[in-house]
Amino acid sequence: MTFALSDDRDRLDIARIHGWLASSYWSPGIERERVERAIAGSHPIGAYRDGVQIGFARAITDRATFAWIADVFVDDRARGQGIGRAMVGWFVDHPDLAGIRRIGLVTADAHGVYAKLGFHPLSRPDRYMERLSAEATAMLEAMP
Repeated sequence: MTFALSDDRDRLDIARIHGWLASSYWSPGIERERVERAIAGSHPIGAYRDGVQIGFARAITDRATFAWIADVFVDDRARGQGIGRAMVGWFVDHPDLAGIRRIGLVTADAHGVYAKLGFHPLSRPDRYMERLSAEATAMLEAMP
């Protein structure tokens, strides 16, 4: 089954994206307004089949040195068809990201998908730090 990728913001089905992300393990219950702000501050892409959105991902980037790929989601009925890998690959191959030194992402269950695109565990995890909000800390502690 074929699908099309597009970064046309006007095609995004925000209600559907919000539903997906609010039900995900990484942002359970996320507010729609926060989803809208996240999309506004990033480079989003949608995957479509027969005019219906079946996938979403976004990249947060300075378009020079670093990019972070987030919120990769594929509708349950469309999983296993290479859509997630295609969306992440679209960013990896996008001319705006050519020459970027580091592209990062986090996943709990799709390591094999992203390994095929050249992603690997952190080379120097001892150098990475993060600052979490109380909300993010609670969410992580609640995860299995």
